[in-house]
Amino acid sequence: YRELQEMLAERGVNVDHSTIYRWVQRYAPEMEKRLRWYWRNPSDLCPWHMDETYVKVNGRWAYLYRAVDSRGRTVDFYLSSRRNSKAAYRFLGKILNNVKKWQIPRFINTDKAPAYGRALALLKREGRCPSDVEHRQIKYRNNVIECDHGKLKRIIGATLGFKSMKTAYATIKG
Repeated sequence: YRELQEMLAERGVNVDHSTIYRWVQRYAPEMEKRLRWYWRNPSDLCPWHMDETYVKVNGRWAYLYRAVDSRGRTVDFYLSSRRNSKAAYRFLGKILNNVKKWQIPRFINTDKAPAYGRALALLKREGRCPSDVEHRQIKYRNNVIECDHGKLKRIIGATLGFKSMKTAYATIKG
């Protein structure tokens, strides 16, 4: 907030950086509430594409669950030692905990792996996922993430896997 303090000082407004920090803490939630009405819901136009691939972590194969939007931006990821409904449930639960209600898309595209369907049904039953979210299992619709796996594999290929889960998370995150 020191940069904002300097910018305001250039314009003749002398304010301390801690005051700006307090303003942000006080007014940011209120601004979000008021502006949300005007924000378009990008998730209506941007379904999520989910898939899993395998990566080597510390000499062992691990499954990397990933979700991207239609523009190829990573929504979230999850590393698991297993590829089953429980791992898919944890992955979807993690995503739903990290996004706001209005950011959840109307469509979730996956390949034909049955684990996603079971996990999504369970999350809907628990009330953690809105009931109007449609799960589409059409393979060609998931080409967005399949192509993105290739980019990730090229980055990983140069290092021959990851030495630990910590380095895997740091690299995949960005």
